[in-house]
Amino acid sequence: MTLANLLTPEQVVPRLRATDRWSAIVELVDVLVDAKRILEDDKENVLASLRQREETMSTGIGFGIAIPHAQSDCVKEVVAAFGRSPGGIEFESLDNAPVKFIVLFVVPKNEFQVHLRTLAAIAKLLNDKAVREALAGAEDAPSILRIFENKAGKPAAA
Repeated sequence: MTLANLLTPEQVVPRLRATDRWSAIVELVDVLVDAKRILEDDKENVLASLRQREETMSTGIGFGIAIPHAQSDCVKEVVAAFGRSPGGIEFESLDNAPVKFIVLFVVPKNEFQVHLRTLAAIAKLLNDKAVREALAGAEDAPSILRIFENKAGKPAAA
């Protein structure tokens, strides 16, 4: 499971409006609702699952990266959204640095292995400094997607 497989241009926000952790999470869930990946009626349940996970421990993993994630009965397959905050957002990260790249994903309930594999793949990709630098310089959603596609070994879209 790669970000290139999970994202469409509609699920990428090159410039988040949010200025704090929770509003960034809400903004990305709204993106998934708008993209019809989460039903409007399920939005609050998904947000509750994400909030419960964030209250356990921040998903800010360091290097300007946060990966808010949860399991939910409201999705039948993994859904994801990517947001970039050029100014950075306080996320209570492990290294206390502001977060510039947020990958939010939700997996179906009881799909623990899928959850772990997705989390590991995202963390590995974003742990690459060259990827983070390319993402920081990308102009728009299609450019961001091309970075994910190139790192996944898929041919870049024309």
